[in-house]
Amino acid sequence: MGTLQIDLLGTSFSIKATEDDEYLEKLLGYYKKIIDEIQKSGMLKEKLHVSILAGIMLCDELYKEKSRKSLSQDPLAPQNSNEKAEKLTAEMIKKLDKALNLQG
Repeated sequence: MGTLQIDLLGTSFSIKATEDDEYLEKLLGYYKKIIDEIQKSGMLKEKLHVSILAGIMLCDELYKEKSRKSLSQDPLAPQNSNEKAEKLTAEMIKKLDKALNLQG
């Protein structure tokens, strides 16, 4: 169980979590990096807005990663380009056979 002291955007508090201190520090460091990027861009000035945008950016990153993983883990999806080519070829042959009434 770890503890993390957060001093960010003019507020300070600590949290306890099941993860260890080192992991929590990495998470906070990554979040601070996102906040720094937003602040350097000058897009937003209000701290609450910066915090909300950072959260949305992290959600976007997570959502895209989960979407990418779910596509790559689809059991019906071909695992490499050769498999994909074979699958497409087989589908085209079936369609041609059907169009030529060779397959009933």
